[in-house]
Amino acid sequence: MPSDAQALPKATTLNPAFVLKWAASIVQILGYSATAWGLHPWNIYLFLAGLTGWFLVGVLWNDRAIMLIHLVALGAMISGIWSS
Repeated sequence: MPSDAQALPKATTLNPAFVLKWAASIVQILGYSATAWGLHPWNIYLFLAGLTGWFLVGVLWNDRAIMLIHLVALGAMISGIWSS
């Protein structure tokens, strides 16, 4: 007689890229919030951390488009910091 009970799902391990992309996204959202609240230079630091995280996600995924856009954004942020 077949059982109606379902098997429990297997325990899954968290992929480092999954954790990093969500952490970097949250940090970037905090950077946007810090900008809206006028929390300078914290907004810049948060953006730099978020952009670095997303660049590393691109490296882990071997996604050159993600690496390129975040490397360009990092360069723009760093040049803006140095010029001010």
